[in-house]
Amino acid sequence: MTDLVARIDAATPAHRDRAVDALRALAVLGVVLGHWLVTALVADGRTLRTASPLQHLPWLAPVSWMFQTLAVFFLVGGHVATRSYVSARARGIPYRHWLGGRLGRLFRPVAAVLTLWTVVAFTLLLSGTDLTTTRTLVKLALSPLWFLLVFAVLTAATPLLTRLHPLWPLAVVLHVDLLRFGLGAPAGLGWINLAAGWLVPYTLGAAWTRGELDRRRSGRLLLLGGTAATAALVAWAGYPASRVGVPGAAVSNLNPPTLAAVTFGLAQCGLALLLRERLARAMRRPLAWAAVALVNLSAMTLFLWHQTALMATTATGLLLGHLPGLHARPDDLGWVAVRLAWLPVFAVALAACWAAFRSWERGGGGPRGRSRMVREHRPVKDVRHV
Repeated sequence: MTDLVARIDAATPAHRDRAVDALRALAVLGVVLGHWLVTALVADGRTLRTASPLQHLPWLAPVSWMFQTLAVFFLVGGHVATRSYVSARARGIPYRHWLGGRLGRLFRPVAAVLTLWTVVAFTLLLSGTDLTTTRTLVKLALSPLWFLLVFAVLTAATPLLTRLHPLWPLAVVLHVDLLRFGLGAPAGLGWINLAAGWLVPYTLGAAWTRGELDRRRSGRLLLLGGTAATAALVAWAGYPASRVGVPGAAVSNLNPPTLAAVTFGLAQCGLALLLRERLARAMRRPLAWAAVALVNLSAMTLFLWHQTALMATTATGLLLGHLPGLHARPDDLGWVAVRLAWLPVFAVALAACWAAFRSWERGGGGPRGRSRMVREHRPVKDVRHV
């Protein structure tokens, strides 16, 4: 392990911005932990239904503030994609080759998820499993794919977005919410925000690449302005306090994104920008950098399989009966305490998924892809291209 840490540190180019990788790793891990904490599969006889402690304990909403970190991922994504595109254009690399390389890394792991869950879904249906249970499991397993589709569209549009000011998509979100909640427009209009809402942090990332957010004043303005706007929207405009969707709630801040979700994302982006220097100093430690580098190398695998790890643990636990923290209603602090104790078990299940499917992210699941993965120099070589 000491040798691996030293090799990863030594193989990292001196000009690499390690703080960017740290922000990406924190964003991915935040989503994973957030889902594990607020997603419950309640056993009702032979049926599993989705539930959330936020339904019964709404004062736990601040938990969602800490772990709903998608805005930071889009911020980093916009920054890295813009920088990569500008560099590719300067070197004469065609757009289609640049885009193919970026989308290939994004979507290779998806094939494994879709294949496995197609087999699982048919197996469950043929074995007589309740249709509600099957739908619940498949929906949870595939729910991360919406994020990848939006991210892919924005990545493809990067050449058009490199100069777009974030205020433009923010204005779109504002007007869509005004029409929906203020003037009674159809709720379907809100799906415009699925692109516009995440376009705000993505174009902030492009502005970061242009050097427009280098001053600490920019980070403080985003943090304070986004926090104040979010508090006002929750207190006086009736937006939900939770940053994630709550089963049974009339309005979700995330599905599709609301103005409150976007302003909260601005605050998160401001905090991320303010933490850059501290993260850069922390990443000078070889062990910390090695951990971040390895998370980045498997970011999509961890993101795509974390719900499967949760459900595999829950389904296996049913063999032992209805276990607290897994199958009980999440309606008291006892459930929360036991769920915290289950997190290491979820992590072990996710590690098993990572071991089985990581080769898909690094170049496919065939023997050729696996053989590349086991070469001794592979971890050192790949850290340059995270």
